[in-house]
Amino acid sequence: MPKLNILVGTMYGGALDVAEQVKPLFEQAGYAVEIIEQPSVDDIVSGDADLALFCVSTTGSGDFPGSFVPFVRQLRDQSPALTTLRYGLIALGDSSYGDTFCGAGRALDELLADHGATRLGERLEIDAMETFMADDAAVPWVEEWIVAQQLEVA
Repeated sequence: MPKLNILVGTMYGGALDVAEQVKPLFEQAGYAVEIIEQPSVDDIVSGDADLALFCVSTTGSGDFPGSFVPFVRQLRDQSPALTTLRYGLIALGDSSYGDTFCGAGRALDELLADHGATRLGERLEIDAMETFMADDAAVPWVEEWIVAQQLEVA
């Protein structure tokens, strides 16, 4: 059974809610799923998961949520090679913040790519100004993402 880690960075619980809403979709597709609310670099370099899904909110002026900052610092400080990491990314933000919309998700995507990780599919950016319930956007995206991964493996 393939394993998926969902790594969450949230301030008020929105990204965690998305993770909890999409977890059953992965389980129905045959994945063993673990939601990790305070991730560490070990969660992505240990090799115990086949895939990773990041659900990250943006706070302030494009900043990472407080609970996710230690992960990002660790990633920058340790600078591990992530050439075997395959991941998806759901970024939550508010377009009324202009240029910093989904800034944390975009910065994480760039940081992971700089370390050699491979993003599977497009990054999903959910705008709180357009989508009241983030899982309304996340569920169909995850359904398509799962199908794309299954086709890739087949």
